[in-house]
This record gives sequence, structure tokens and C-alpha cells, in this order.
Amino acid sequence: MQPTMVDDTLIGIVLTLIAIGVVLTIIGMIVGARKRAARKNAERIEQERLAETPAPDRLIRDEDATDVPVAPPQPEAQPLPHAEPQPELQPAPMPPPVAPAPPPLADLPKVAPPPAAAEPVIEEPVPLADEPIAAAAPQDASPAAEAQAEPVTPAGPPPGDAPVTQIKGLGPKVAAMLAQQGITTVGQLAALDQRAAEDLDARLGPFTGRMGRDRWLEQAQLLAAGDVKGFEAKFGKL
Repeated sequence: MQPTMVDDTLIGIVLTLIAIGVVLTIIGMIVGARKRAARKNAERIEQERLAETPAPDRLIRDEDATDVPVAPPQPEAQPLPHAEPQPELQPAPMPPPVAPAPPPLADLPKVAPPPAAAEPVIEEPVPLADEPIAAAAPQDASPAAEAQAEPVTPAGPPPGDAPVTQIKGLGPKVAAMLAQQGITTVGQLAALDQRAAEDLDARLGPFTGRMGRDRWLEQAQLLAAGDVKGFEAKFGKL
């Protein structure tokens, strides 16, 4: 009877173990199903959250990990391309300095024409009363008396009224340009001071500088003063 009891005991133990294994298996299946359901639910929630957030903020989760965020792999650093040398910037050329414009024509001093010389007044002889005059003895006329007896010629125009074309080196073109500035006689040109002469010279266009080189002011002053000898001694025959 002992072997039968032992066998029954072993069979009972085996059946118990099998029952326990079945129960444990069922429990494991239930627990596994719950875990899978929980994991799927968590994945669904995570996917919904990732869908609402920007792509860089998403976290990669492993299927077997439980709620452990995995950082995305860092991209390998790419070598920077060699920068091409930039050409050196050349400094921009500076514009040439612009000379200041000459002052307007209104700044030139107005030159008053020289006063006209007074014409000599010839006194007419006063008629004498009808009285007999004794005849005077004839006298020899002296050279002084003959000079006084010569008729007096009227004086010509003043030397300052001579045209500017008498100046050496001043031709008709320059004379026309001076006339536009109100200068037509040597007296008007001689009356200019140094600054007014420089301003006038700056307005002569291609003839600028001729006034100083040909000494127009000095010539005009000699001619306006009537010093013909002094003029011809310095500048030649008129």
C-alpha cells in the first residue's frame, strides 16, 4: 500500500504544481495584458502630446522601456567649408576740391566815371566907348607875344575816358567781357582796388590771369593819369 500512497502523493504534488503554474500563468497573462494595455495607453497619450509639440522637443521611447525618455542622437559635426578670402576693399577716391564760386556781379564796386574836364571859358573882349584912340607906334612882335596871339585850341576828352582797348594785351573779346561787367574806360579799370580786380579777373573765363600777367591795372593807371611817356617807357609805343 505504501507505493500507491507515494504515487498518489506525488501525483497530488504534481497536480498542485500544475495548478499553481496554470494560476501563475493566468495571473501573468492578466498582468501582461494590463501592462500592454497601460503601455499602449501611455504610448497613445505620448503620441498625442508629441503631435501637439514641435518636432525638436519629441522624445524617443523604447518599446520595452516604461516611461523613460530617450534623448535623440546628436548629429555629427560636419567640417566647416574653407571660407574664400574676401577681396580687400579699395578706398573710394575722394572728389577733387571744388573752388568757391566767385561772388555775384552785384559785389563789384561801381566805378564812377571820371568827371569831365571843364571847357575853357574864352572871355570876349569888352567893347570900348567910341573915343578916339591915339595910334600907337608900331612895335616888333616878340616870340612871347606871338605865342599869346595864337588861338587857343579846345582841350580833348580826358585821358581817363580812353577805351580799355588801348591797354596792351587787351583785345576786343576781353573788352566785350569787361563791358558786360560795366568796365569800358581805362579810368574805370584804374579805379579798381586789388580785391575788386581779382574778382573781375575770375569772371574772364579763358582769359583769367591775363590781368596780372599783362599788368592791366598799372597800364590803366598810367593812361588815366595822362602819363603817355611813362606808359611808353614801360609798355612800348601806343
